[in-house]
Amino acid sequence: MLIKTRTSLNINRKKESMSATLNFQRKFSALLVYGRPPLIFGGMLCAFAVMWTRNPMLYTLGVMLLFISMCFDLIDGWLATRFQLHSTLAHLADRVIDKIVYSTIFPLVAVGAMWRLLFTPVAGTKAELLHSIFVLILCVTVLIRDNFAYFMRFFAMRTGPEPEVKEFTRLRTIVAAPVGTLLYAHAFFVSGGPDFKIYTWISWLGNLPLRVLFLIEIIFLIINFGSIAAYCRKYGTYFLDEICDEDERLRRNILSFFPNTLTIMNAMMGLLAVLFAYQDRFREAYLCLIGAAIFDKLDGALARKLGLTEPLPEKERTSRITFGGILDDIADAVSFCIVPAWMFYLSFADTSDPVIRQLPIGWVALLYALMGGARLVYFTFDRTPVPGFFKGMPTPAAALLVAAPLIMFNQAIVASSEWARHWGVFCFGLMIFTAILMNFYPIRYLHLGRYMDKHFWFGRLNIILLIISIFTPYLGYVALMYMFLYVFSPLATRHILLKQK
Repeated sequence: MLIKTRTSLNINRKKESMSATLNFQRKFSALLVYGRPPLIFGGMLCAFAVMWTRNPMLYTLGVMLLFISMCFDLIDGWLATRFQLHSTLAHLADRVIDKIVYSTIFPLVAVGAMWRLLFTPVAGTKAELLHSIFVLILCVTVLIRDNFAYFMRFFAMRTGPEPEVKEFTRLRTIVAAPVGTLLYAHAFFVSGGPDFKIYTWISWLGNLPLRVLFLIEIIFLIINFGSIAAYCRKYGTYFLDEICDEDERLRRNILSFFPNTLTIMNAMMGLLAVLFAYQDRFREAYLCLIGAAIFDKLDGALARKLGLTEPLPEKERTSRITFGGILDDIADAVSFCIVPAWMFYLSFADTSDPVIRQLPIGWVALLYALMGGARLVYFTFDRTPVPGFFKGMPTPAAALLVAAPLIMFNQAIVASSEWARHWGVFCFGLMIFTAILMNFYPIRYLHLGRYMDKHFWFGRLNIILLIISIFTPYLGYVALMYMFLYVFSPLATRHILLKQK
């Protein structure tokens, strides 16, 4: 009997200990959730004070408050996932807190980016202005994404499945707080602070090169668009079933908005490439061209995934000329025909080398743009397409091919290297060669995007190689080598074409 009594006492003590531990963990998790708005509000007040007084101590305090809030956000998600502490009310409160935090910090960052222009040297004003505009676009995208996600989740709660509670693994949630803190540190940076290690570390963040900031912001922008696409994929079916009420034509018209949006993003990335080229930032311009090529791949893949390429059941024949096709051709003409020609002309316009200045730069740029347009027209009206292959080099590959050596040419000009003339002549000849290759239709080029989708490891290895090269000075060389391999790829891929025949 004594042994049983002692055993029951031990069990009760363990239960009380576990209950106390769980209660502490829940209180600690609640502190992490509800403690973020006061920290963000304090950071906002520090930002206002910095704009008024330019006090480096207030700047340091503001960044520290946002850093603590960021840690709270990450630790709260990990703690809730690890110990399963989130109730439904706490989960909803966490979402409301996220909206409050993001609705405060990102507009504040946009204002700070504009405020920083007042204290930027004249030599860097254009680059800083371009960065401020891009930060504004990024902040608007973040707020649109949050409101869109709230709408889709609310609609799903009424008509579809319950939203998932554990969403700590969402990449956008993990990235948003660090990016907001980084942009805050850059926008409100004040020099001349105390000789403290904390200020030294924070000032290092505030003085990051624009090239690094642009790279981080472009990746964050893509993550936000990917998050929007993920919500559409998860809850879109319930939304369309409620609205369309078995009207297939209306359903298609709504669904066509998404691939058309990706097509517009294709053109927008091309225009961003021109803006970067105006600032002699051809590396960033090339990254925008890569983004345009990715969006060009995604819009077609999404259209096929949604069944928009198939005719309606009541129609036997459909016209090859559709609104989506015309929009896609316009976006491709802008991003892969006009933009590379424009970048080529901009890179050569201010060159002082007498040999390069004698070259007919404008005529070659015009030739490339016209030949690219001819390639798009032929692709649209081709009555005998080859599945999985292009007749002639596709315009996205041609654009990436001719733009890659412009990076090295621009670097050689900045460094006053003797290689500038050689790279200039090479770029000039490559423009003519590529313009002809786009319209040399007997050559069959493999549809690389579809091939990557079917061969998992081939696609992932290429993506890893591209990501690694972005963070090195050899992006142009890697891209040029990769595209030259694609130029000669018909020698290796013709056996695939023979098997299809």
